[in-house]
Amino acid sequence: MSHAWTLASRPKGSPTMENFALRDIPDQLLKDGEIRVSNSFFSVDPYMRARMDEGDSYIAPFELNDPMTGAAVGRVVETRSGRFKVGDRVSHFLGWRDSAALRAEGALPLPGENLKDEYFLDVLGTIGMTAYFGLFDVAEARPGDVVFVSAAAGAVGSLVVQIATLRGMTVIGSAGGA
Repeated sequence: MSHAWTLASRPKGSPTMENFALRDIPDQLLKDGEIRVSNSFFSVDPYMRARMDEGDSYIAPFELNDPMTGAAVGRVVETRSGRFKVGDRVSHFLGWRDSAALRAEGALPLPGENLKDEYFLDVLGTIGMTAYFGLFDVAEARPGDVVFVSAAAGAVGSLVVQIATLRGMTVIGSAGGA
């Protein structure tokens, strides 16, 4: 048996605890090619607020009463795949639950046993990849450039500021309103 956070109702304004429910989810028997991961951390990200509403968006809304998805990190506790063995550390996108059963292809192996699990939801995860690839691949920033970072106090923006500074760029950042 696993426990999973579900969206119990669509928030009006800021979400409150009344919008969520912790539910028991029976463990599924694994099929060939699947793994079971015991999660140590899952991510709560700003984009998730938009998914709590119904309507058009760049990503599908959360379904009411289904376990909420999002980035998670944990260890393989059961496997029916040659890709992972019990004890391997992985990240996946089935988020807000104690454990998750998923296709092995849906998990990424994590390096560096000396690195904390939570780093892979931050600087070594989607936030860090967004900052790094946005700065270098999208903006094509180079040493000596002047870089303006809006939302410089946010998760991604603050990493862009640090990376750009370390790479010899002049950084101008903004945060907040007028």
